[in-house]
Amino acid sequence: MITPLEIATTEEQVTASIHLVVPMHEMPEHMDPAIQELYGILASQGVEPTGPLFSYHHRIPTDTFDFEICVPISSVFQETGRVKVSMLPACRVVRSVYHGPYEGLGLGWREFKTAVDEGGYSVSSTFWERYVIGPAETQDPQLFQTELNCVLI
Repeated sequence: MITPLEIATTEEQVTASIHLVVPMHEMPEHMDPAIQELYGILASQGVEPTGPLFSYHHRIPTDTFDFEICVPISSVFQETGRVKVSMLPACRVVRSVYHGPYEGLGLGWREFKTAVDEGGYSVSSTFWERYVIGPAETQDPQLFQTELNCVLI
């Protein structure tokens, strides 16, 4: 389900983002509209993403998720409504890739977290998932690839 763990160093990346704090059970009804809004604002201003969409989580979820839907960009844009300039920080992460449909991401994260714990890695409560291959690239959810990242302390 996930690839072996690896350590990586990320570079600081400017992003366009929408910040959401939503109850866990309401995630599906908020995620897609936020993604459409984000891409719509960028398209209306002629700004091209420089990489795949990702969700940057500010803390481990409780009854709510506190996260940003983000797209890396290389040009300036005018902040509009909920779409703001944000930053993916430079940091060291432990990383894996989950293969499969989004409905299985929870199990993928549990498998990843178990491997992180068993590997003795110290991680912060900050993490993100990058949607490397998704519905825009393939109609087969079994081919989806989601990169899982936890920030090392």
